[in-house]
Amino acid sequence: MTLRSFRPRALAAVSLTAVAALALAACGSSDDSGSDSASGSDATRTVKTAMGDVKVKKAPQRVVVLDTAELDSALTLGVKPVGATHADVTSGFLNYLPKDQVAGIEDVGQMMTPNLEAIAGLKPDLILTSKIRHGDKYAELSKIAPTVMTENTGYPWKENFRVHAEALGKEAEAKMVADGYADHVADVTKALGGKEKVAATEVNMVRFVEGADIRIYGKKNYIATILADVGLGRPAITDKAKDGFSYDVSPEKIDLADADVVFHSTYGDPKKSKETETTGGGLWKNMDAVKNGKVFAVDDQLWIQGIGYTAADKILGELHKSLVK
Repeated sequence: MTLRSFRPRALAAVSLTAVAALALAACGSSDDSGSDSASGSDATRTVKTAMGDVKVKKAPQRVVVLDTAELDSALTLGVKPVGATHADVTSGFLNYLPKDQVAGIEDVGQMMTPNLEAIAGLKPDLILTSKIRHGDKYAELSKIAPTVMTENTGYPWKENFRVHAEALGKEAEAKMVADGYADHVADVTKALGGKEKVAATEVNMVRFVEGADIRIYGKKNYIATILADVGLGRPAITDKAKDGFSYDVSPEKIDLADADVVFHSTYGDPKKSKETETTGGGLWKNMDAVKNGKVFAVDDQLWIQGIGYTAADKILGELHKSLVK
């Protein structure tokens, strides 16, 4: 089966005609506006954010993003930020993002400690982030440029994407992305045998984290939403996840992660994260998923850290490849 994809890189070109038509029809928009210059460069819209209403340019040109989800959103919508923070990985910007798309983006510091001076130096007209990441820096960021914050990251990624799209003036493109994702999900579910068969297949996501316990991911996080969209079943252990996020175990209890299928990723050094110790041990090797050849190592940057439609589209492709054999 040939799976359809919304193909983010082609999105802007595909939607130019639709966007132009929408622009012509927008004369009666209820959005606030500033100067009605011929170019419309001073026109503004009001975006509802976690920090209250924020006025932003209708067509921001110099965007800075301060987290991985916001970077995924911007690139998915055909917007190359002038600046972005980097995640705590050796590759800088996450490795699933095409090199040509991130080339030229100014690195403005580590995600949790952005360099405000570097951000100001880029003269942005919009900053995108979340309250959970940078709420304590909102006053400072707002002095630099209009700052649009979502409440959280991860689990509400689709709602956050719509906020990002509104702030960027890319609602038409956002709908195309969401529709394309829905089509891709439907194709994967069909390829895996249909809804009933998919629901009967229980899947776990395990993450080895340097400096922390091993995480068995629950049902309220980014990757869980993708598994749920496809319709895959989840083992009962996932209901024990704290706040729905993860149920954390030591290597001595890794057998609790057993399922029909187990995906696993590693954040940090494999030895320091207990991956080497755990996957080399008897409890892991005796899990049914391991003995049945249904354990798959996946890229942590893509499956856990990306948090957006471009990442999700690639994950769907990997789910299809892994589970249809």
